[in-house]
Formats: sequence, structure tokens, C-alpha cells
Amino acid sequence: MEVGIEVGIDVGIEVGIRVKTGHQAQANRVAPLPIVQGVAPSYLRLPQGDWDGMLALLVERFPAIDARTWRDRMARGQVVDGAGAPLAPDSAVRPGERIWYYRELDAETAIPFDEQVLFQDEHLVVVDKPHFLPTMPSGRFLRETLLVRLKDKLGLGELTPIHRLDRETAGVVMFSSCVASRGAYQSLFQQRSVAKVYEALAAPIAGLQFPHTHRSRMVEGTPFFRMQEVDGEPNSETVIELIELRGLLALYRLRPHTGRKHQLRLHMASLGAPILNDPFYPLALACKGDDFSQPLQLLARSIAFTDPLTGLVRAFASERALEGDSA
Repeated sequence: MEVGIEVGIDVGIEVGIRVKTGHQAQANRVAPLPIVQGVAPSYLRLPQGDWDGMLALLVERFPAIDARTWRDRMARGQVVDGAGAPLAPDSAVRPGERIWYYRELDAETAIPFDEQVLFQDEHLVVVDKPHFLPTMPSGRFLRETLLVRLKDKLGLGELTPIHRLDRETAGVVMFSSCVASRGAYQSLFQQRSVAKVYEALAAPIAGLQFPHTHRSRMVEGTPFFRMQEVDGEPNSETVIELIELRGLLALYRLRPHTGRKHQLRLHMASLGAPILNDPFYPLALACKGDDFSQPLQLLARSIAFTDPLTGLVRAFASERALEGDSA
């Protein structure tokens, strides 16, 4: 797997670690390679060690990428130093310096669903994301991500998501397009000053009085990509309301008061009503790859907040609908 920091948002090809958005924006401004079709260059800070040239380091650092591939990238001038000078296989390794390169995928499946821009000004871009489209590059997704699509279509090289939605979840996502005001909007989420409303389709929950507040302590589970509830002081809270019954299913309104990974999905599963088509809860199912036939029936319906720059109340709502089969 290729490891290195993808300046647009991601950490390397492929480890799924993210750096803080402030660091990303700063790195974007000093990158010696341009953004190409929405894809920002990645960088690697050279470690201490003894290698016989740059190629030897790269092959050791990124074992999934062979020497021939790195030689080809170098020949195309797509591996450079901090000043933008092309690097060769025998270039010296200078610990502490950065080298830059473009992340590449051999093949990437097209996501056959379009995003919709709901709002745009000099500070914000608010988007209605479809199911299956990742918010940011990670793993086997690069160009087919919301961030890269928007950078390419809108020509906004410093665009950064202020929050994220799972790939499986559809709905409202907010991006910052202005570095100067980014911190003010990020603080809204850090201070829990954004009212977020979701909708979900799941089985009816017998005997539960609505609205119902579910609190629990969430920690990382097994496998690593799942979460689980354990005993202890609650660190997650969701208010659940019943909107209507739809045949054998129920439509719920979910108001998360915290923002834990997979919080809504785990809370619903813990109540005995996992969200329709959830591949992770209550059990992790086999990966369906590029099967788009059963979207997770979870929608980020709306967000609302007091604008930190103007003091005005702003609200944005998804125009999508959940249409799960109730049969």
C-alpha cells in the first residue's frame, strides 16, 4: 500500500489516516506540483536511513508499488523535490525534506450518481451527496470522490470538507473554500453548534416511546472499521423520532448530539432496528464491491447554524428521498 500524505485531504493511498485540515491547507499552498483534474499532489517527508538512492527508498517504503512504476513516474517528471525539481532513481535521500508525487490508481470504478451543489459563496460550498460516493480520497477511490469532483468542476483548489459523511450515506455536506474563514466554520462543528438532522428507514421498534434518547459509550470494535457499545460513561447521544410507518418499515428522524463514527448506524442496530441495507451493523457483511443496488437508507437531511461571519441563521436541506422497499 502506498503511504504518504495526500494533500487534498487524505493520507496516502491508502492507510486511511487523515491530517488536520489546517495542515492540509498549508501544504496545498506550498506544493510544487499543480492540482490536476481535482487531484492534489501527495507528499512524503523523507525519513532517516541509509538507501542507495531515491528509488530504493520508495520501493521499500511503498512495497505495493514496484520499481518499474516508480521509474515511469520519475521519467514523466511526477516525482519532485520541494522546489519542484524532478527526482531520478539515484537522487540522494535527504532526511527531513519532502518529496511530492501524484497518487495513481490502476483502475477506478465510476460512481453512476451525481452530486448537487445546493449553495455556494466565497466562503462555503454546500452539496447534496449521493449514496456510494466517498467524501474524500481513500483506498480504491480517488477521482470518484466528492472532494475531487468538486475541485475539478468548480476550480477550487483549496476546497476542504468541514465535516464528512460515510460513503454509504447520502445528504448534505459542507465545504470551506476560503482559508481565512475556515477556522470559524470548523469551530461550529467542534463546539457542537450545528443542528444536524438525519432520516433513516428501519424496522419498527416495538414498545419504544418517542422521542427516544439513546446514550451509550462507543469504542472501536472488531473488525477495525466497526464500532461497538461498551459499559461506561456515555460518549454518544442520539434523539430518535418516529416520522411515519411505511408498510413493514418505519421512517425515523435522527438528531445526533455527538458525532461519533457510525453513531446513528450503531445506535439503531443496538435498539434492534438496524438501518435498511447496512453492510456493517449488526453484522459485517461481505463486501459487495461495485454493486449499487442496495443503498444504505440513511440520509443527512439538513444542517442549520448561526453563521459566524454574519450572525444570520443558515439552513440547508437535501432534496433526496429514501425509497427503500418495504416488502
